[in-house]
Amino acid sequence: MTASFSLTSPPAPKTPRLRRGGWSWGPVEGAKLRVLSLGAGVQSTTLALMAAHGEIGPMPDFAIFADTGAEPAAVYEHVRWLSSGNVLPFPVVTVSAGNIRDDLHTILSGQAVSTGGRAASAPFYTHGRNGAAAPLRRQCTSAYKIEPINAELRRMLGYRPRQRIPAASAEVWIGISQDEIIRAAPAFENWIVNRHPLLEQSKDPHRDAMTRWDCEQWLRRHGYEVPMKSACTFCPYRTNAELARLRDTSPADFADAVAIDAAIRPGIVRNAKGTMTGQLYIHRSLKPLDQVDLRTDEEAGQGMLMVCEAGCGL
Repeated sequence: MTASFSLTSPPAPKTPRLRRGGWSWGPVEGAKLRVLSLGAGVQSTTLALMAAHGEIGPMPDFAIFADTGAEPAAVYEHVRWLSSGNVLPFPVVTVSAGNIRDDLHTILSGQAVSTGGRAASAPFYTHGRNGAAAPLRRQCTSAYKIEPINAELRRMLGYRPRQRIPAASAEVWIGISQDEIIRAAPAFENWIVNRHPLLEQSKDPHRDAMTRWDCEQWLRRHGYEVPMKSACTFCPYRTNAELARLRDTSPADFADAVAIDAAIRPGIVRNAKGTMTGQLYIHRSLKPLDQVDLRTDEEAGQGMLMVCEAGCGL
């Protein structure tokens, strides 16, 4: 029996194409809607106020704040100030996909939650295979921030859910600074184009792309207070310094974080049968939050380690 050969290569397996929107350097030509994504932290606040001062344009149609229901009290007060009508020349719209704290307690009881019936987990820490802290998959940003914002943009544009929207219909401003440039990315939806105006400042020969420090200085020069970091009280991404500031300036919010930390310790229940992960913690030290040493190196008597200039090569 003679073997047969073919010079024709078999067709390559098809791979799914990731549909994504774009990333614009400057205004998006032809966009029907121009929106500022307002996290209400330092960068997005600076972006909104720079637009109000005419330093970045064209003027957004509105700013949009996605409320998780678990921000510190100071963040809600800051959003009320920005929304007062005396600060910004464009409105601030608030959207919500539910209260992440309430949904978290619901998940712990093994029930379905309001965000589509799925467990939109936060990146809490658990013990990894080697004993080191390993975060859970982060789904909270998508479920409680991106999805409700996109739903509101779709509504503002006049389209129903799942109805096709023409490409580049919405220009969305994102407050990402130079020191966070790794987070800069195009939009996932092809009808949205992300724009990062703080990075565009490098077009000015006398100014580099703005950092968080530059934003803070801009706010102070113009007589504005520097807002606190916008994140849920129990966000695992908070640094020790941020947690210490929360503890010292808002004891009620810190107590809320401590309570959530204790509640998640047994692990997240995935269904009514009681399937769980391992023990969960807010802090990467895998210690209860109220037992974590939040002092800086200087406060702990290690200041010399931070200023040592000896030539040891470390």
